[in-house]
Amino acid sequence: MKFIARLLKWLRNQYLVRIRWRRYDIGEGFHAGLRVRLWARKTLVIGKYCYIGRDSMIETDCLVGDYVIFGNKVGVVGRYDHRFTEIGTPVRQASCIRDKDYDWKGKDLVTYIGDDVWIGYGSTVLQGVKIHNGAIIAAGSVVTKDVEAYSIYAGNPARKIKDRFDSKEDLMLHQQKLAAR
Repeated sequence: MKFIARLLKWLRNQYLVRIRWRRYDIGEGFHAGLRVRLWARKTLVIGKYCYIGRDSMIETDCLVGDYVIFGNKVGVVGRYDHRFTEIGTPVRQASCIRDKDYDWKGKDLVTYIGDDVWIGYGSTVLQGVKIHNGAIIAAGSVVTKDVEAYSIYAGNPARKIKDRFDSKEDLMLHQQKLAAR
């Protein structure tokens, strides 16, 4: 029974990578939970051995490193998905980033998520942010600004609460072991 479950999981992941999301560059060992949605205007690259939890979404141009974990219900979303400054036009009817002729803020912003990053349950990452290698984003956080490497951020807006490792020696050992993989 375990073999069949593993086979079905592998087949589903192959369908998602090779058919449904074939226009994107997704690395080996990728897994997406149920109801994950991916959309990018131009560029979406997801590194190897990444996991995106159920009900999560990436809806902006994004570069995701290797060995990244998205908890369930994580959103990587645009800042300027609708041109809300169109005079006399309700936001609902304004031009949006999915329109081919969209020419406003945000169309060239790319979100960067480094290697070995964990983004906790229910967090939101705004377009154009850089989350550097080894960072951890606590559950429920809203990331509006760049995140330092090997740091833990939490809150709304997310702020640094501590370093990921207790000492520089532990950080260096971690980086050496990762490099040897």
